[in-house]
Amino acid sequence: MNRFALLPILLALLLPQTTRGEKTFAERLGWQPKDVVVILHVDDAGMSHSSNLGAIESVEKGVATSWSVMMPCPWVPEIAKYLKQHPDVDSGLHLTLTSEWSLYRWPPLAGKPKVPGLVDGEGCMWRSVEQTATHATPDEIETEIRAQVERAELLGIPITHLDSHMGTLFARPEYFERWAKVGIEKGIPILAIGGQATYAQKENPGVAESLRPWIPKIWNGGLPVIDDLHTDSYVWKPEEKTEKFLALLKELKPGVTEILFHASIPTDDFPLITSSSQSRLADARALMDPAVKKLIQERGIILTTWKELKARRKQAEPME
Repeated sequence: MNRFALLPILLALLLPQTTRGEKTFAERLGWQPKDVVVILHVDDAGMSHSSNLGAIESVEKGVATSWSVMMPCPWVPEIAKYLKQHPDVDSGLHLTLTSEWSLYRWPPLAGKPKVPGLVDGEGCMWRSVEQTATHATPDEIETEIRAQVERAELLGIPITHLDSHMGTLFARPEYFERWAKVGIEKGIPILAIGGQATYAQKENPGVAESLRPWIPKIWNGGLPVIDDLHTDSYVWKPEEKTEKFLALLKELKPGVTEILFHASIPTDDFPLITSSSQSRLADARALMDPAVKKLIQERGIILTTWKELKARRKQAEPME
C-alpha cells in the first residue's frame, strides 16, 4: 500500500464542520470571506541531510511558509542548529510513530521499555500505520508524543504546531484524542480540518463521524482549525509537479488550506533511503519556481504560518 494511502481515509474523520452560510475558519481567524489563505508546508525535516536542505531552500528561496521535524531521526541536530540561527521559522513537529524505509530506520524516543507496542522485531518503530495501530496502545502513543516534544524543547527547537507523519494519529480515535490532549495542554496547534475540506473529500468521499465533535473542542481549547488539507502532491509525477501546483493554486477556495510537500535536495546517498528522491526534488523545484510566486501575487493568495494562526486564534471568538 502507498505510504499515504491511509491518510485521506483517516483525515475524513475530521470532515466537515462548516455548512453553507457559516463562516470559514479563515473568517473566524479574522480574514475576509473571499480570502484564500494558504500554508505551504514541507514535511520530513530532520529525516535526512537532503530533507533539511530541501526544507531550508524551499523557505529561503521559495514560497514555503512552514515545515515540521521528525524528532526520532538522525539529522535533527542539523535542523536544530539552523533553527537556533533562524528562530522565526515556522517549525512544527512531524510526530513520528512509524519507521517505513527499508535500510534507514529509527526507534521511538521513549525507549522500548516504556513503549513496547511501538517497537518491531528490529528494535525500530513499525513500518506501516496498520502495524502501529494494531500493536500500540493509546498510552504508548501519548508517551511517545511527549518524548518527541520533550526532545524538541531540550534542543531549543520552536514548536509552532504538531502534525502526524503518515497520518498515524488519525488511525484510531483514541490516538487522536491523546494528540489533541497534548496540544491543548501545551497550547500547541494540531492539524485539525474542520471547514469545507474540498480536497480531503475528493481523496475519500466517505465521512466518519467519530471525531467530528473534536473540532469545537480544539477551537474552544484555544487552538486554530483549518478549512482544508491537500496531500496529493506526493503522488504527482515529478515532471508534472510545477504544472499541477499552478493549477491547484488557481482553483483554491476561500478559507485556510494547507498544502503538503516533501521537498528535498538529494545528496548522493538519498536514493538509498527512498525511491521518491526525484519526486521530492521536484517538490523543491516547484516551491522555488518563479511562476508559482508570480501566480500567488497575481491571485492575491495570502500565505500564512501556524504561528500566525495561533496568534489570530487568541483574538477570535469561541464556537457555540
